[in-house]
Amino acid sequence: MDKILEKLNNLLNLLGFQEVKVNLDEEHRKISIFIDDKLVEENVAGFLSALDQVVSLMLKKENLPNYIVDVNYYRKERERLILELARAAAHKAMITKQAVELPPMNAYERRLVHLEITTHPELKTESLGLGKERHIVIKHLE
Repeated sequence: MDKILEKLNNLLNLLGFQEVKVNLDEEHRKISIFIDDKLVEENVAGFLSALDQVVSLMLKKENLPNYIVDVNYYRKERERLILELARAAAHKAMITKQAVELPPMNAYERRLVHLEITTHPELKTESLGLGKERHIVIKHLE
């Protein structure tokens, strides 16, 4: 992994980012990157997506397992918001006993919701839709 981290630091330096800090959490297979740059802050979602693909290719080339990449805590904050949304939707589904549809999410975010709802044995989740429109419906078991 040291080789990958060195290549990642070199890549970020070549892109012109001066203040870069990369942390590795091997236990949870996460790479956290902190970049003090206004351009990254304004476009963090797109930058994260692109960097995630590059890191994935770098790891694949070295036959290493995939890691979750986060930039400036964007993904961590997004996870918190997704879980908050899932809990609110679960609460609504339990009270109204009606299905609650969530907005479209990527596969990772949908997985977070599915896992969160497993803590509610009276609810079930279902993914519906295709591509960018794929979303979760939370249903009450009767």
